[in-house]
Amino acid sequence: MAPHHAPRRARIAFSDSAAKQLEDLTTEREIHALDRALVAISVNPEIGEAIPGDGSRPELRQYADEIENVRVLYFVTALRTVVVVAYIET
Repeated sequence: MAPHHAPRRARIAFSDSAAKQLEDLTTEREIHALDRALVAISVNPEIGEAIPGDGSRPELRQYADEIENVRVLYFVTALRTVVVVAYIET
């Protein structure tokens, strides 16, 4: 019998604006908060709630981590890559 493997995590990529935001993160707390949110999203890209749109683009989603007080805006491509659009501290 073949071993049971957990589902593969989604690949994470960053838009240019999100990459710029990452360059500005300096504290250990900020980095930890983003890392925690990205792990949750990579395990289950559908975890965030959909942001209503016109349907002409990939569905924009938002994931809010209540413990770390951060929000991540992202969309998921057809190849299951999570593209982070923005990281917001709340």
